[in-house]
Amino acid sequence: MTSTASVLAYLPSPPQGVWYLGPFALRAYALCIIVGIVVAIWWGDRRWVARGGQAGTVLDIAVWAVPFGLIGGRLYHVATDWQKYFGDGNDPVDALKIWEGGLGIWGAVAFGALGAWIGCRRRGIPLPAFGDALAPAILLAQAIGRLGNWFNQELYGRETTVAWGLEIYERRNDAGQVAPGLVDGVSTGEVAFVVHPTFLYELLWNLAVVLLLVFVDRKFTIGHGRLFALYVAGYCAGRFWIELMRTDAATQIAGIRINSFTSGIVFVLAVAYFVLARKGREDPASLNPAAAGAGGEPAAQGEGGAGAESDSSSSAAGRVDEATSGDSKGDHS
Repeated sequence: MTSTASVLAYLPSPPQGVWYLGPFALRAYALCIIVGIVVAIWWGDRRWVARGGQAGTVLDIAVWAVPFGLIGGRLYHVATDWQKYFGDGNDPVDALKIWEGGLGIWGAVAFGALGAWIGCRRRGIPLPAFGDALAPAILLAQAIGRLGNWFNQELYGRETTVAWGLEIYERRNDAGQVAPGLVDGVSTGEVAFVVHPTFLYELLWNLAVVLLLVFVDRKFTIGHGRLFALYVAGYCAGRFWIELMRTDAATQIAGIRINSFTSGIVFVLAVAYFVLARKGREDPASLNPAAAGAGGEPAAQGEGGAGAESDSSSSAAGRVDEATSGDSKGDHS
């Protein structure tokens, strides 16, 4: 038991993460995920329109991407932490209880991208451009989702005495069980231990990378999936060191948590794509096939440096300038 008498204050954990409205369970974790998705769709759509796309496209594609992402995130979590569900004394049915927490971002992004690819194919728009528009919005959604871990008292780091340490309380559920990890429990007010709030570290890191992505996108107007690759690389860089601080049970390879290995491998792949992918940004006309088919004619696609498209057509240049200006306005939201 860690005493808090000698310190002024630690960060508190919420007293509970589930509230019951009659038979209906209102779960903070699920609410955070939903809010994150809504924010990502709203901001992502504004960014897509600013680049030259059609309003409402992001919501249409999200119908495919979100379910795929949730399924992929859960599959990755269960596959890498299988002992929690299939070990001795555990119930495999718990693997289906997504509302109790447990989504692996790697599976969510991979399967979400598959769903987005299907949606983009149906709409006739390029997936890399769509990913660039959504990249900051997706990472912001991840930051919001991390608040759900705070309510669940999960994914924290080792014990600490730093001033920003997080208090983890004992919780009691309706069955009379008492333990810090009871998602459906209510705090007893007794501090079990004080830990590094790794969920908060990741949340703040994600927000910092979001700002970086917005800055790079405005400054260099990059496209062709390179901003999405930068998002992946930036997230992986933070996740690598944050993962090393966590103490919850996880599958390990050579004594290192599997998510650290995944972070390192995906980081290298993302950087390679960023370096090797086509420079410049897509012609706005290619992002809205419906408008082009209704009378618009796609402009010639320039191949500029990292700073801008080099298209000699004045009409295409005007559309690019308009898209760049609109994107800047959209990112202020």
